[in-house]
Amino acid sequence: MADDNVVFVGKKGTMAYVLAVVTQMNQGAKEVIIKARGKAISRAVDVAEIVKNKFVTGAKIVDIATSTEEISSEEGKPLKVSAIEIKITK
Repeated sequence: MADDNVVFVGKKGTMAYVLAVVTQMNQGAKEVIIKARGKAISRAVDVAEIVKNKFVTGAKIVDIATSTEEISSEEGKPLKVSAIEIKITK
């Protein structure tokens, strides 16, 4: 599976990511994976729900995977951060 159907959710407004997902689906992607870490997880859930309920008729959330990723902080200490992957299909 290529990385071109993955949307990484960060600090931008929710609608920027909704637009990215809808654009990919309109260009023929059968499934899009929405990924987020830490505080952006709630925004990723919002994006998935908005896409499913308002923009793409027949879109379904088929899989949600959660994990914990270890990243190094500015001090070099390992930091555990929650992550989520939401797979949405048309």
